[in-house]
Amino acid sequence: MDTPFSTIAVVGLGTMGTGIAEVLARSGREVIGIDISDVAARQAVAALEASTARAVRRERITEEERRDVLARFRTFSDVQAAAEAELVIEVVPESYELKQQVFRELDAVVSPTAILATGTNALSVTRLAAESQHPERVLGLHFFNPAPAMKLVEVVSSVLTAPPAVEAVTALARQLGKEPVAVGDRPGFVADGLLFGYLNQAAAMYEANYASREDIDAAMKLGCGLPMGPLALLDLIGVDTARTVLEAMYSASHDRLHAPAPVLGQLSEAGLTGRKSGRGFYTYAEPGSQDVVPDALTPSPESGTGAGRTVRSVGVAGSGTMASGIAEVFAKAGYDVVLAARGQEKAETAKGRIAKSLERSVAKGRLTAGERDGTLARITAAGSLDALAEVDLAVEAVAEDLLVKQQLFATLDKVCRPGAVLATTTSSLPVVSVARATSRPQDVIGMHFFNPAPAMKLVEVVRTVLTADDVHATVREVCVKVRKHPVDCGDRAGFIVNALLFPYLNNAIKMVEEHYATLDDIDAAMKLGGGYPMGPFELLDVVGLDVSLAIEKVLHSEFRDPGLAPAPLLEHLVAAGCLGRKTGRGFREYARR
Repeated sequence: MDTPFSTIAVVGLGTMGTGIAEVLARSGREVIGIDISDVAARQAVAALEASTARAVRRERITEEERRDVLARFRTFSDVQAAAEAELVIEVVPESYELKQQVFRELDAVVSPTAILATGTNALSVTRLAAESQHPERVLGLHFFNPAPAMKLVEVVSSVLTAPPAVEAVTALARQLGKEPVAVGDRPGFVADGLLFGYLNQAAAMYEANYASREDIDAAMKLGCGLPMGPLALLDLIGVDTARTVLEAMYSASHDRLHAPAPVLGQLSEAGLTGRKSGRGFYTYAEPGSQDVVPDALTPSPESGTGAGRTVRSVGVAGSGTMASGIAEVFAKAGYDVVLAARGQEKAETAKGRIAKSLERSVAKGRLTAGERDGTLARITAAGSLDALAEVDLAVEAVAEDLLVKQQLFATLDKVCRPGAVLATTTSSLPVVSVARATSRPQDVIGMHFFNPAPAMKLVEVVRTVLTADDVHATVREVCVKVRKHPVDCGDRAGFIVNALLFPYLNNAIKMVEEHYATLDDIDAAMKLGGGYPMGPFELLDVVGLDVSLAIEKVLHSEFRDPGLAPAPLLEHLVAAGCLGRKTGRGFREYARR
């Protein structure tokens, strides 16, 4: 099985098969493309011609190299053409029947030493291998879309796979410039096993009318730095494909978080499968287009707005990093800001933190010295909440403790003038419980900034069942004025971002608990295969394991779903005082500063 793979066949020339064929042909290998559809074969050739032409224009390859690549790619309509291949990669639709038929036909055609790889991301490699006369040569080779650009390749072994086959394919992946990750045979493997649960929860959130598709997608892009929102990604993957993957995952896990959201089935049955059909969660200019066009659900520029209250001055209660960051945001935007802390010294320290932040911005050329001085001049440091008596908007940014926040809001209720808007920055506590600590719950709203507040564009605007319409309108207007992107959501645990992010992080921990994959492989898989800026364990250590555990407990308590129960490993690490970077040890160890 120690083969150079000079000739490789790709069975199935859809988007993924075409991308894999391009990667192989550009690496200098002879590629045999096989598809029963002449149209698909012609489209694959046209796609390779177009991509190599772009490469020539960008001076990445020469015209002669382009001709060589095109000459190495031949298409056929019968699997008999795979006879000379040393490796065959099947990328036909996600159906056991289709894939098993392909493997049976290949058994009769290829050499007994040829390796057979399935590109499945949802089906059992073991079950497919069992259909082969030589199951020891069958494995999974899961590329990610678009194959030429995405670095991750999951190499999937079944209990029947011979180690030399795995070694040969792993070496091939490295030669192709990819990052291979070795995983066992279970639906979704690593990347999709984590990704599709998250996508499913986003679909369920949309189906429940908790938030609009635009707000869900914007929240995850701006709040987590993801390249695409979950609903747009479902349209790209294919709603029907996502449903198939989730069905396979649920049949193995019986975890309700993997049970496909009904909306996925409804869209699939209606033929609204995403970009490829021209309509899914969004509507596209035409089938296959990436251009979203307005439809009946597209919000108009005026929708959701109304007459708000006038805000000229803002009070920020707190002295920590978030409080000083929020004060900086408002002052930069031209608002007069009162930064109130428990004592004048704490308030001055917080203002000093802002001064250092502004100085860094000047050094980087983002602010002028005059703008820095003007911003600082608009901030008044105060040692008592009494200083917030005349502000139009009071924003609380103290510890994430319900009793502490309720006590503070009871004080704000007495101090702040009638008609002032009172906002809490809580990320996980019920806003209505904070509002009820006042005599004016209609004036209370959630305004969840993300850390660091000066840099992060997202603000989750959380209205309770008691929040007045003009209060909601006021906060949305203010968000726009301070150059933030507001997204609307209701008052339930996790709001949008944390409700989708932390179950994903929890599931990553469970993968490690089950010894399915290593920390490093999981982090690499999500960064390289999902485009995440950080792997789940990197992120957990940055957020803090104690903070993460607290949010997981809130989510589990609110939704009562067994799948949301915090992973025992997370609880054990917190109990041991391993809280992440701040303590020098979490899932990984860090050098002490």
